[in-house]
Amino acid sequence: MDRLLFGTGGIPNSARMPSTLSGIERVAELGLDCMELEFVQGVRMGEKSAMAVAKVASSRQIGLTAHAPYFINLNARESEKIKASQTRLLQTARIGVLCGATSIVFHSAFYMDDQPEAVYERVKKYLNEVMSQLKKENIRLWVRPEVMGRTSQFGDIEEVLRLCKEVEGVAPGIDFAHWHARCGACNTYPEFYAILGHVRDVLGRAALDSLHLHVSGIAYGKKGEIKHLNLKESDFSYTDLLKALAAYDAKGFVICESPSLEDDALLMQSTYRAITKG
Repeated sequence: MDRLLFGTGGIPNSARMPSTLSGIERVAELGLDCMELEFVQGVRMGEKSAMAVAKVASSRQIGLTAHAPYFINLNARESEKIKASQTRLLQTARIGVLCGATSIVFHSAFYMDDQPEAVYERVKKYLNEVMSQLKKENIRLWVRPEVMGRTSQFGDIEEVLRLCKEVEGVAPGIDFAHWHARCGACNTYPEFYAILGHVRDVLGRAALDSLHLHVSGIAYGKKGEIKHLNLKESDFSYTDLLKALAAYDAKGFVICESPSLEDDALLMQSTYRAITKG
């Protein structure tokens, strides 16, 4: 990628119809750059539809990412739940790549009162199996464990970066609002700058040239995330984040998950352009 792409986590609210194709058309009309396909309730798209999505996205020059189903827990107690979680991730990758998505993000696991190191090893084992299967199928896209917003969820910054370093084909899905909610900090320019620098130090400069970020306002409590909010209804310092991204000349996807979706995506896009004068 040669720049940051701004877009919506799902079909824009103002789309003419609640369909993926209509969503892509609306993203293009608004002057946004990308859209995330929300398979969060299940991958309910066939190959024919996926290829139609790829055609429209390509013709409109809209980049695509995808979000895997929420029902994934690579630390589940039951083996059948592990297999089902792996299948959902594989389905997302298979349909996502047919759509033209270059990156998919997923929620990895819950700690379930287990020791974090033990959970890490299980997640790594089962994610390695998924990546091996994708390699066999010659499916090439980034698979990204997401930085999560609740303390009950596996996926702090260090866990995600460690997975990316140790599992081939895996890259970070960084949700800065989640991390702000989870740690109660990380909401200033120096903190955002430090995190991006840490990503570079652990994974190399290439990681900053191919980011997949989620951004929104957020409500939170002692246990972390409660719900997403619109940016101006939250204390999240999105302008400081955009300044830090500009300082690193970062590139990749910035996916807005605020309830207002396209309004906040456009707000971030215009703010970033004002910062960079471009």
